[in-house]
Amino acid sequence: MLIVFIVLAFVAVGTAVSMLVTRNAIYSALFLVLNFGTVAILYLILGAPFIALSQITVYAGSVVVLFLFVIMLLGAEKLPGGEPLRWQRFLAFPLVILLVADFAVNINRLGGTLALIDLPPRGYGEPVEIGKVLFTQYALPFEITAIILLVAVVGAIVLARPQQAGVSRRDLYKRDTQERK
Repeated sequence: MLIVFIVLAFVAVGTAVSMLVTRNAIYSALFLVLNFGTVAILYLILGAPFIALSQITVYAGSVVVLFLFVIMLLGAEKLPGGEPLRWQRFLAFPLVILLVADFAVNINRLGGTLALIDLPPRGYGEPVEIGKVLFTQYALPFEITAIILLVAVVGAIVLARPQQAGVSRRDLYKRDTQERK
């Protein structure tokens, strides 16, 4: 089980780095899907099936599909890549060294003092209990989140609408296909 966990951890870190490094927005979103799937499997290994299924349905299913929808709708995959600012590279190297040094200090400071945690109480994290809390105590934030996501989708459609008056979508499609030939 430890070997599977370590392999999945490397896959999760690798897909996260690939998502950040890839210049193509579509590939980046697909690496994000793979990362979410890997993290969901890690949740399953850790004994949290509800969080794993939520990870897949909410993040990999909804959010990434929304990202891909907006990317395709706005044509962001066709945009030319810009040059990074020169000062970013000079700032990135000291920040990476600082991050690695902080990581090393924290690992050295903890140095084997980690202990096993107690098991949560029976029934903790079950879908029935989470549903009761979500739809009673947190019903308003849940509905507000749904409205915000709906507004985001409508906003993406409005932003992607052609700005030329009197030009139909069919004419735009014909012009785009002719330009690609």
